[in-house]
Amino acid sequence: MDVESAKLLAAGLAVSIGAIGSAIGEGIIAGRALEAIGRNPEASPKIMPFMFATMAVTESTAIYSLVVSLLILFVF
Repeated sequence: MDVESAKLLAAGLAVSIGAIGSAIGEGIIAGRALEAIGRNPEASPKIMPFMFATMAVTESTAIYSLVVSLLILFVF
């Protein structure tokens, strides 16, 4: 295996695994928040800000994996 092809494979795996994990996490967060709001609609103003904050933290994982992928491609 050539070094360039190994870099491309590593970058693709890094971003794809990070994106899949982030997507699953965001789906779980949104599903549980909507379930909680469905059970207690009066708690919606308290649940929504926490949902958005946790989704932002989860999305940062995908952004970090993209950064690692770009570092693999262009720095190493």
